[in-house]
Amino acid sequence: MKIYGITGGTGGGKSLGASRLVEHGFPTIDADRVGHELIAPGGAAEDVVRRRFGEAVVTDGRIDRKKLGALVFSDPGALRRLNALVWPMLYEVVRRRCARLADEGHKAVVVDAAILGEDGTLPPWVDGVILVTASPEARAARLVASRRLTQEQAEARIAAQTPDAVKRPLARWVIENDGEEAAFLAAVDAVAEEIRAEVG
Repeated sequence: MKIYGITGGTGGGKSLGASRLVEHGFPTIDADRVGHELIAPGGAAEDVVRRRFGEAVVTDGRIDRKKLGALVFSDPGALRRLNALVWPMLYEVVRRRCARLADEGHKAVVVDAAILGEDGTLPPWVDGVILVTASPEARAARLVASRRLTQEQAEARIAAQTPDAVKRPLARWVIENDGEEAAFLAAVDAVAEEIRAEVG
């Protein structure tokens, strides 16, 4: 089985692209959702994150993702510390789920993960990456519209993330998402056909 990643900054359209790939029949693992599971009550990363960031990120006895997000996206050092705690666990969960899908007979799986390529490298088990890019202005507008962030909060989140330029050399496919949604989805469709031809 081959493992493909789809990545890109928040507000860029990565999740829409991943949803389109699901429509093409490719099983998809949402790494963001795995991350949520890891810090949920009883999750593997819950205790270490609470110890590292304290009660400031806790509401009613559980990690509050909004509080945690507000903290780490306003402090690049805090974001790096969070990633260092959670990423190794997240990658292991994703690797195991990919192995299970392979055992079920799937020829390809897509990992929807903003963290892919954040450090300028890729895990050795990734066979190809789709990078979804968009201008900071377009990304901020989408975040304000879809997540009820202020313009300042949206810009801070974008600024805290790894620039697309770091990930471009790692990507087999780069899809721009500054125009019409139909054009973006058509570009995703073209990549899906390439993947289907590759895996047989």
